[in-house]
Amino acid sequence: MIVNKLSEVMGRKRLKISDVVEMTGLARNTVSELYHDRAKRVDFETLNKICTALECVSLNDIIEYQREASE
Repeated sequence: MIVNKLSEVMGRKRLKISDVVEMTGLARNTVSELYHDRAKRVDFETLNKICTALECVSLNDIIEYQREASE
């Protein structure tokens, strides 16, 4: 399962969606969809812009893979 941590990171840094839009040059809808965890797909350029703006150490700062427990 992919866990989107963008809203968590933005909350810690006290950033609004409009702040990230301004910092990255991405469309407001793109950032909003990611923030609210409604995005169906994300391209590498978008991830790069967000990571650069938020000063991520790694992609895991905003996106994480968690293996689902098998039943």
